[in-house]
Amino acid sequence: MAENERKSIQEVNISQEVRTSFLDYAMSVIVSRALPDVRDGMKPVHRRILYAMNDLGMHADKAYKKSARIVGEVIGKYHPHGDSAVYEAMVRMAQDFSYRYMLVNGHGNFGSVDGDSAAAMRYTEAKMSKISMELLRDINKDTIDYQDNYDGSEREPVVFPSRFPNLLVNGASGIAVGMATNIPPHNLGETIDAVLAISKNPDITIEELMEDHLHGPDFPTAGLILGRSGIRKAYETGRGSITVRAKVNIEEKPNGKTTIIVTELPYQVNKAKLIEKIAELVRDKRIEGITDLRDESDRNGMRIVMELRRDVNANVLLNNLYKFTSLQTTFGVNLLALVNGEPKVLNVKQCLEHYLDHQKVIIKRRTAFELRKAEARAHILEGLRIALDHLDEVISLIRNSKTADIAREGLMERFKLTEKQAQAILDMRLQRLTGLEREKIEEEYNDLVKLIAELKAILADEEKVLEIIREELVEIKEKYGDDRRTEITVGGADFIEDEDLIPVENIVITLTHQGYIKRLPSSTYRTQRRGGRGIQGMGTNEDDFVEHLVSTSTHDTILFFTNKGKVYKLKGYEIPEFSRTAKGIPIINVLQVEKGEWVNAVISVNEFSEDWYFFFTTKNGISKRTQLSQFANIRKGGLIALGLKEEDELISVRLTDGTKDIMIATKHGYLIRFPEDQVRSMGRTASGVRGISLRENDEVVSMEILDDGLQIMHVTNKGIGKRTPEDQYRITKRGGKGIFTCKLNDDTGHVVAVKAVTGEEDIMLITVDGVLIRIPVEGVSQTGRNTQGVRLIRLQEGEEVATVAKIEKDEEEVVEAEETENTSVQDNEEDIEE
Repeated sequence: MAENERKSIQEVNISQEVRTSFLDYAMSVIVSRALPDVRDGMKPVHRRILYAMNDLGMHADKAYKKSARIVGEVIGKYHPHGDSAVYEAMVRMAQDFSYRYMLVNGHGNFGSVDGDSAAAMRYTEAKMSKISMELLRDINKDTIDYQDNYDGSEREPVVFPSRFPNLLVNGASGIAVGMATNIPPHNLGETIDAVLAISKNPDITIEELMEDHLHGPDFPTAGLILGRSGIRKAYETGRGSITVRAKVNIEEKPNGKTTIIVTELPYQVNKAKLIEKIAELVRDKRIEGITDLRDESDRNGMRIVMELRRDVNANVLLNNLYKFTSLQTTFGVNLLALVNGEPKVLNVKQCLEHYLDHQKVIIKRRTAFELRKAEARAHILEGLRIALDHLDEVISLIRNSKTADIAREGLMERFKLTEKQAQAILDMRLQRLTGLEREKIEEEYNDLVKLIAELKAILADEEKVLEIIREELVEIKEKYGDDRRTEITVGGADFIEDEDLIPVENIVITLTHQGYIKRLPSSTYRTQRRGGRGIQGMGTNEDDFVEHLVSTSTHDTILFFTNKGKVYKLKGYEIPEFSRTAKGIPIINVLQVEKGEWVNAVISVNEFSEDWYFFFTTKNGISKRTQLSQFANIRKGGLIALGLKEEDELISVRLTDGTKDIMIATKHGYLIRFPEDQVRSMGRTASGVRGISLRENDEVVSMEILDDGLQIMHVTNKGIGKRTPEDQYRITKRGGKGIFTCKLNDDTGHVVAVKAVTGEEDIMLITVDGVLIRIPVEGVSQTGRNTQGVRLIRLQEGEEVATVAKIEKDEEEVVEAEETENTSVQDNEEDIEE
C-alpha cells in the first residue's frame, strides 16, 4: 500500500460510528419525514406537494393538471425520494374516506374504501382544493420562513401560515424511529370553536373544552364512538384509546327474517377485507346464522347486507361480529408532534395553544409586511406631493439637466428628497400632472396615513391581533364548516365509561325469563288503582315474560346472581336504555354467562361495606350469609357466590345488616321466620345450612328481610293478593317446616311471591305476557294469616302473574281504573276474602 493511501485511512470505533450514524438517521426520519409540525399539521412531503402545486398555479379555480407533472415537480425540486411515496401521499389527500377535509381535488380513480389502489399517476389529474388554499393564504406576505431545498438550488417553506388548525382537523399518522404519532381527525367548526374559546379564556380547562366545544374526533367515515372516557384521557394526557363501532341497523322483514345492514364503518377499515372476514367466520362456523352476505354499496353510500335465519337473535350475532371483526375497532390516540423541531406528546389544549401562538406570529408578520409596504408607498407619495407643489421649478430643473443622474441629484439637493423619491418623480408620467390625478395622489396618501396608524396599533396591541385571528377563523368556519359525522354514544355494557360523565338518574331495570335486559326511567310507569288492566310494559316473544325488575340508580352497582351460584357485576348506566315497549338486549351481550346458566336474582348495591351481608336462599331451602365486602371485586367473567349441590339453584338474595329476621316462603303457602344470626357468616364459596325443611313437591319462591311493623304481602299466579301483619308469624328456629300462611285452591293458584312491605310502597305485577300494573300497596286489604286475599289484577284466560317487584312510591299521576272493572272487583271481593 502506498504511503499516501495509508495516510488517508482513519481508524474509528465501529460502535461509536454506528451509534452516531443511526442517531443522525433517526433524527432525520423524526424531523424530516414522519412527524407533523404542531403549527400546520403537515409532514414535509405533504407540505412540499401543496407548495409545488401552488407554485405551478394549480389553484382550486384553475384546470386540473396531470398528477405525474406534480410528482415530478416535487421530487425534482424539494423531495428527493421515490415517486410512489410522493404520489401515495397526494392520493391520500384526495380521498374523502382518508381526510376529513380533502386538501387535494382529484380527478380520476383515486382508490376506494375497499382498498383498491389509485390509477397510475399518468392517468389521474389533480389540483388544490379550496380549503387547502387557506393553508397557504398570505404565504407571499413574509408570514413564514424559508429554507434551502436538498441541493440549495431552491427555497421551500419551513411551515405554512395554516389559517385553520389542520393538525387536529385532518389528523396525522406516522411511524418514526422509536416513536409514532396517531392523531384522529376532528370537525372543523368544533376545532375552530375550541381555538376561539382559548383565545378568549386562556385558563379554560380541557373538560370545559370537551363539554362546550371540541366533543371528540369526527372521522370521515362517520361511525360511532363508544363513550367519552377514552377521548377524555387522550385529550388530557396526549395518549388514549377510543373504541369506534360501525353504524348498524337491524330490520325485521314481514316473513319473520331479520336483516343486519351496515351503513358506516370505523375509520381506516377496509370494506372488502371486512366482508371477506365475515364470510370466513361463517365458513368456519365460528359465527352461525348468516344465510346471505352481500355488498350493496354504490355512489349514494355504503350498504353491507347480512340476512339471518329466522331462529337467530340478531343482537347476539352482532355482538359476536363486533368481537371477531373490524366492525368494532380501537383507535389508539398519540398526540405526538414537532414543537420547535422537537417531538413532544401534547394534550389537546397544548395543540390548540401552539396553533394560536403560530397565528399570532402570522398576523404580526403579515401586519409588519403590510406596514412596510404602506410606508414605502407613502414615502413615494410624499415626494410626488412635493413635486406637484413645486411643479414649475421641478420641470425647469429636469429640462436644464443634461442627464437623468444630474436631474436626480438636483432634485435630491433642492427639495431634500431621497433617491427613491427623486427617481419616482423622474418616472412620473405627464398625465399625473392633471388636477384629477393630483387629487387621487392626495387621497391615496391620506388613506395610507390612516392605514399605517391602524397597522401600528395592531402591532402594539395583542388583543387586536387576537380579534383579527377570531374574525378570520369564523370566516373559514362559515365557509367550510359542516355537521359532525361521527356520533358519540354514552353508556352500554361492552365498554368502560367514566362515571363522572354519566348523570345520576333513577332508573328501572327489567330482565325477562329468556334473558332480555334493558333500563328505562323510573317515571315511565303511571300509578293505577288495583283492579286495573295495566299498561303494556315490555314487548316480549310469545314464550317470554319479565322475570326481574329492579328500581335503582345509574351509578349503583347491579349484581346478577345466576342459577349456578355465580355473580356478575354491571353499573346501572352500562345497561342499555330502551323504550317502554322494546324487548331490550340479550343478557349475553352484556354478561359473560355460560351455556345453561341464567340469572335468578338481581340486586342493587351502592357501597360494599363490611357491616352488611348478603343472605342467600336456594330452591331446596338452603340458606347462607356472607359479608358484602367479599363481593367488591368481581371479574368480568363472574365470581362464585355460593357452592350449590346437585339439582339445587339460587332463588333469592337480600342485603341485611346482620340483626334482622329472615322470612322464607314456599310455593304451597308455607312460611318460616327466624333470626338471621342463626345462620353464621360464611365464606364466599360455602354451601350454607338448612333454612327451611320442605314438604313433598314444594319449593322456595321467596325470601325477605323482616322488620317490626312490616306487613307480609302474598301474590299468587292467579292475581290474588293480601297483606298480613308480620306479628302473626311467630319466630321459630331455622330448619323447620314453617307455618300455614294462606289458603290456596284452584281459583287462587299457587304463590309466586311474598314481599315484606310497609304499606307506603307501590308494587309492580308483571304477567307472563309482559303486561305491567303498578298499584299502591295501601290499596290491598289487610287480612289474617289464614285467608285468601283480594284480586289485584284482572287476567285474561290462560294469563298468569309471573313476578312481582316492590317500587318506591313517587308523585306520579294516579289513574283511575275503568268503572266496570272496579265494579267487578267489588262483586268478587267478598267471596275471595272469606
